[in-house]
Amino acid sequence: MKILVTGGAGFIGSAVVRLAVGRGHEVVNLDALTYAANLANVASVADNPLYRFEQVDIRDRSALDRVFATHRPDAVMHLAAESHVDRSIDGPAAFIETNVIGTFNMLEAARDWWTGEGRPEGFRFHHISTDEVFGSLGETGQFTETTPYDPRSPYSASKAGSDHLARAWHETYGLPVVLTNCSNNYGPFHFPEKLVPVVILKALAGDPIPVYGDGGNVRDWLYVEDHADALLLVVEKGRIGRSYNIGGENEATNLDLVRMICAHMDELHSEGAPHDRLIGFVADRPGHDRRYAIDPSRIRDELGWRPSVTVEQGLRRTVEWYLDNRDWWQPLLSREGVGQRLGTG
Repeated sequence: MKILVTGGAGFIGSAVVRLAVGRGHEVVNLDALTYAANLANVASVADNPLYRFEQVDIRDRSALDRVFATHRPDAVMHLAAESHVDRSIDGPAAFIETNVIGTFNMLEAARDWWTGEGRPEGFRFHHISTDEVFGSLGETGQFTETTPYDPRSPYSASKAGSDHLARAWHETYGLPVVLTNCSNNYGPFHFPEKLVPVVILKALAGDPIPVYGDGGNVRDWLYVEDHADALLLVVEKGRIGRSYNIGGENEATNLDLVRMICAHMDELHSEGAPHDRLIGFVADRPGHDRRYAIDPSRIRDELGWRPSVTVEQGLRRTVEWYLDNRDWWQPLLSREGVGQRLGTG
């Protein structure tokens, strides 16, 4: 299969690219190389004959048409997106332009190419999204594929809009779309403005570790390589017009997650231990959703997928990776906004 992966130099996208190439798929990585992208994420496959790179912005429709005509993909895995909630609070326009208008451009470019090719039966457009579109849960319950949308941030609203576009292009035009909504990802190559790498790098430096509010916000944590495995399964075997929730089956409060990371740091980098002494509480993010939880029964029952990595295992692997790969993350600390408190409203 030849797969066009958008956002393939980002965190989740690069995991998909590495895994897909490793499994023998041809991959065209389309990425605009904005602040959170990094070609070092795909350096391990850059010289593989199955891999191609196109530096293209999904807001550039004519460039997308050229890519489709040149590479003639069997499937699209659309991951390119602005994804940091705090940045969406400070600058929502970029999220609308990329996540909504960019997805519209991708759907239209794919539809034009697919129609022009005689609507090949095997073609797939896989739109990858987030559980944040569903809003916030109470103390109990889980998101299912039929949970009503209730986005609470500019980021989640923009992703909700892109989800609706993908569904509409399937229903109106017959474009063979599959959708997935995932829980919080973590793992190697995670850009150092997100919670898990922030905690690791703050602990390593002996700096205060910021925890929003009371630390009681609950997330379901999904190891990124497990997610990539699920995404490839869906693009190959998912039912057209169907959506699948992908979760890690690993719920934890932010505070408990931070303490787990600190415990791994104590064992793997004893200098500065105990690292949990660095934990401090800061003003909460505006509109901070209290709890997310995924019911993954559809992807388990229909496609036979379950996560293989527990949060304890995944966090240990992630801490080890950051300790062993300073050359990857150190240059990123100078990029715009990294290390600053964003999204204070």
